[in-house]
Amino acid sequence: MKLIFAKTAGFCYGVERAVKLAESASEEGACYTLGSLIHNDRVVEALKKRGVSQLERAEDAPEGETVILRSHGVTANEISILEGKGCKIVDATCPNVSRIHKIVSEASKKGRKPIVIGTAEHPEVTAICGWCKDAAVFKNADEMSAWLAENGNRDIPLTVVYQTTENCTNMEVCNNLIKKECTNYEVFDTICGATSRRQREAAELSEICDAMVVIGGGSSANTRRLAEICAEKCPRVFFAEKAEDIDFEEMKKYHTVGITAGASTPAWIIKEVYNKMTEEIKGLEVIAGEAENKAEEETSFAELLEQNIKTLSAGEKVVGIVESVSPTEISVDLGTKHSAYIPVSEFSDDPDVKLEDIKIGSEIEAYVIRVNDVEGTIMLSKKRLDAVKNWETIEEAKEARATLTGVVTEENKGGIVVTVKGVRVFVPASESGLSKDTPMSELLKKKVALRIKEVNRSRRRVVGSIKAAQMEERKAAAEKIWETIEVGARFEGTVKSLTSYGAFVDIGGIDGMVHVSELSWKRIKNPAEAVNVGDKITVYVLSFDKEKKKISLTCKSKDENPWEIFLSRYSVGAVANVRIVKLMDFGAFAEIVPGVDGLIHISQIADRRIAKTSDALSEGQEVEAKIIDIDNDKKKVSLSIRALLGKENIPENAASEDAEHSSDDAPAAE
Repeated sequence: MKLIFAKTAGFCYGVERAVKLAESASEEGACYTLGSLIHNDRVVEALKKRGVSQLERAEDAPEGETVILRSHGVTANEISILEGKGCKIVDATCPNVSRIHKIVSEASKKGRKPIVIGTAEHPEVTAICGWCKDAAVFKNADEMSAWLAENGNRDIPLTVVYQTTENCTNMEVCNNLIKKECTNYEVFDTICGATSRRQREAAELSEICDAMVVIGGGSSANTRRLAEICAEKCPRVFFAEKAEDIDFEEMKKYHTVGITAGASTPAWIIKEVYNKMTEEIKGLEVIAGEAENKAEEETSFAELLEQNIKTLSAGEKVVGIVESVSPTEISVDLGTKHSAYIPVSEFSDDPDVKLEDIKIGSEIEAYVIRVNDVEGTIMLSKKRLDAVKNWETIEEAKEARATLTGVVTEENKGGIVVTVKGVRVFVPASESGLSKDTPMSELLKKKVALRIKEVNRSRRRVVGSIKAAQMEERKAAAEKIWETIEVGARFEGTVKSLTSYGAFVDIGGIDGMVHVSELSWKRIKNPAEAVNVGDKITVYVLSFDKEKKKISLTCKSKDENPWEIFLSRYSVGAVANVRIVKLMDFGAFAEIVPGVDGLIHISQIADRRIAKTSDALSEGQEVEAKIIDIDNDKKKVSLSIRALLGKENIPENAASEDAEHSSDDAPAAE
């Protein structure tokens, strides 16, 4: 007879974790479990001998005593009762089940109806329903279809979860029904990864075996489902909680027998069954456990156990599959009988990393930092593996003169510290890229780019330069600008400095000059009237010299040309509300629109002769004036107040007098 072992038979992470927590709690004295810790009577009996008793109700818990929550979870109300009694609670709930509690609780708060696909009387499902309101439980798609057929149920916002040990095929059928019938739904695949693998392996084994042995407790839902899956493809299934449950005389009729075990079956029970089989059946050959490979090499049971319970050493790099995520740890399947986990503190140094972004079923790489063969656990650290990789990245960046980014985390004597991929990089003040008068604290908590100047891993010392990265960035930006520059090109720039004749503006790698006359359409004498150092402004290229590396800029946009704005609003004969801006002996200049002034000749100020302009007007005064002439070539405007005072006899030489007296003083609106 050939015996083929399933690769992942036996304790899953959640069950093994629960048993270890119970064993640890028992070492501190007598304690209790709320309900059966796991669905395996022999394990529960073994725990009882260690002083772990079982309570059926939270109300029965003695005040102040230690109570262990079963792996299947308990309701929120039961936890409240235990807390009210002052009990010390040890939460052995499987992290996969705890995740479901959170999903249905949040769904209920949002007004969604939780739907649980599973066995209604199973303690896991009972507990799930105790974390939300009005949950509905369906065994299969038929039951759910009947409920959906009732008035209005198809339109209810639904949140669907699955019992962790549910049959994967049943989940697929239910999902198809939900997608077809429901209008507002969200579905979560909450079947345990270990359960999925066991079911897949059981199905594959049962296809190539004459008979199957399924080891586990009769009350275990996941074990019963393994037996159901095997029965679909295999003519004979032996369900055994212990070796004595197997009819070996009947088993001898079969040539190839597969063996698997539920998630609540410990290795010692599997070994017990195997030992009994070797006693009863002569010439038994044991095949190592991957069902799809039918050419496996023959091996002994001891060698098989060695493969499944391989020893790992601290410092070893491993790759595993994420099985579950809890607020305190990430459980990882390494393909061994040990339960591997990464404490949250050992996951990452990156403050932006969120546990909810970790996908169950994804591959993860980590270092082994502690192996506990007694407890059967392996502690891993992704953070330490990342640290090694990050140091390699730092060293490679130095050699390649590459730019890295990091966050300024602290200011110290002589400079600042930038955290780059978890590595502390010291940046001297002279390399910070700041001016001498700017405090280093300006950079705190800011993201910066830098170049690595020095690396000494043994001393854990890294020196970087923000200034070097800035210079390289400016150089690259400048080259790009010189390649594409053209007259009229628009840039967003920063005012770097002011002089008496204009402003220098950084347009992203190059400093260009804006003459004072080009800073504003208004007439200004000092650049400070228009801009300040540090201002972000829009500029346009007036001219450039690639050889001398010089660029002349302007802030004057053609779209904002005051003369064009004036012409679009006014014409000869129009009346405008103007503001007197300057008094002269021959008349007054008045602003019509910002950037365009007109001249009111002294003869056009009043309906009588006046000796001085100031006799009738004052600077800042607002008056109405009529536009009597527009010189588009010279961009000059003649105005008249007198024309609005009922006097029609405007001197014929008024316009020429205007021109004569204003040729040098009237501002050009260009």
